[in-house]
Amino acid sequence: MKGLLWLLTLFALAAGLALAAHVNDGYILLVLPPYRAEISLNLAIVLLLAGFAVAYALLRGVALTLALPKRVRAFRERRRRERLADDFYNVTRLMFEGRYAQAMKKAGEAHAAGNAPAQAALLAARAAQRLREPEKQKLWLTRAAQDDPRMRSACLMLEAEMNIEMCRFDEAVDALRRRQELSGMHIAALRLELRAQQGCGRWDEVLRIARLLEKRRALLPEAAQEIKFAAHRENIRARRFDLAALQAYQKAMPASEASPRLARAYAEALLELDADDDARRFIEAQLDKEWDSRLAGLYARTRGGDLAARIAIADRWLPQHRDDPQLLLALGRMCLAQRLWGKAQSYLEAALSIADRREVRLELARLFEETERAEEAIQHYRAAAMTEDRGQRAEDSDVRSRDR
Repeated sequence: MKGLLWLLTLFALAAGLALAAHVNDGYILLVLPPYRAEISLNLAIVLLLAGFAVAYALLRGVALTLALPKRVRAFRERRRRERLADDFYNVTRLMFEGRYAQAMKKAGEAHAAGNAPAQAALLAARAAQRLREPEKQKLWLTRAAQDDPRMRSACLMLEAEMNIEMCRFDEAVDALRRRQELSGMHIAALRLELRAQQGCGRWDEVLRIARLLEKRRALLPEAAQEIKFAAHRENIRARRFDLAALQAYQKAMPASEASPRLARAYAEALLELDADDDARRFIEAQLDKEWDSRLAGLYARTRGGDLAARIAIADRWLPQHRDDPQLLLALGRMCLAQRLWGKAQSYLEAALSIADRREVRLELARLFEETERAEEAIQHYRAAAMTEDRGQRAEDSDVRSRDR
């Protein structure tokens, strides 16, 4: 329908032009002595239009001919970019499919063809890393850095990842330091450095990076808390032979990073240093501030001083924590050490009624041995062995469940 309308329009235009030419009686006289030429105005118009069309076509043809080399170069560049995009598409697809050997082969072909060689070498290095071929990865990283100096930062990031996977943490830290000198530190590099510093055991650096990542919201609060807890715990363990350093570290610890687990680690370190008075005062202050069952269990391990006074303090905690088996076990142990047989038995049996645990059974067996009740002691020893067997079977069952 549209074509028919255009055809009718052309017919109408032709008819109009024919009518206009018919009523036009004008002429043009051309004089070039001694020659004279007279033509109609209609023919002159037609010749003028035809001449213009011919001249335009000739000039256009010349221009296209002169521009042909440039158009050919543009065509070849476009085809090269299309091939490059296709090569990188295939390499990326193979990488995500996990076909790293083929990805490295394709990237190598793109590099040999000169299609963005630096990017191709970098992709080949990534594939070599996934294949755990460090020598090939180093070779491709060197080529990438040589082909384009701007790739040095990316190459150092890949080098750091490779060193972390191979547990060469010091080399990973060195690569990240060199990368920082080139383009500064960013979130991804900080995450890598966190892993590298954990591997190196530099826990002060781990704390610094974890705090920085948490501040930038690059770590979940729960994950940051666990990382900081592990770093503090290792720092406490590293100072467990130096009482002054241990106490200074505890005082310098930010209150926001303190936790019952760290309090237990600190108390255990004090006990290992035989700083029983310091450990006792710390446990008492900590439990008065925030109750922790396992910390209460450590209270019985403190030695020296007035044992009766420690029993009295633990008795003061009991009304608010009657169902705490660790507190009852601690009271039982202290009464046993004080030779308060009746009170020790009542506390231990109360702890046993809450949770049938091996350590409670063993303490009861010791008590009955001390009071010359051998048969009851043997019963508790047997029950302790059975409790240990049940615990081992439950642990094995948990492991099998996780494996499935």
